[in-house]
Amino acid sequence: MSKSYKEITARISKNAANLAKENAPVMQGFRQLSTAAIADGVLSMKQKEFIALAIGVAQRCDGCIGFHVKKLIELGATREEIVEVLGVNVYMGGGPALMYVAEALHAYDEFKSA
Repeated sequence: MSKSYKEITARISKNAANLAKENAPVMQGFRQLSTAAIADGVLSMKQKEFIALAIGVAQRCDGCIGFHVKKLIELGATREEIVEVLGVNVYMGGGPALMYVAEALHAYDEFKSA
């Protein structure tokens, strides 16, 4: 059975919301860091999301893949752009990266079909 990135991101969002209730300072700090790091600057938000996706693949983080693919789709990223970025992952990470590159494409197809 394949993973559902919609389910993964929904579950993480729910659990993160619970954590925000129980440890608000940590979650507020993370949100501030995320907002500052990904904001348009010399690099666009879209470029930064491509970097975040590549790191998520390299770290084998399903939640990262799901959230960053979803955001990239919202920012207008095409499958071709994502495939090109993921090609760099394969180059830098070899076979293990290829396994998660395939997962990232699965996430793209799942979110795009929504």
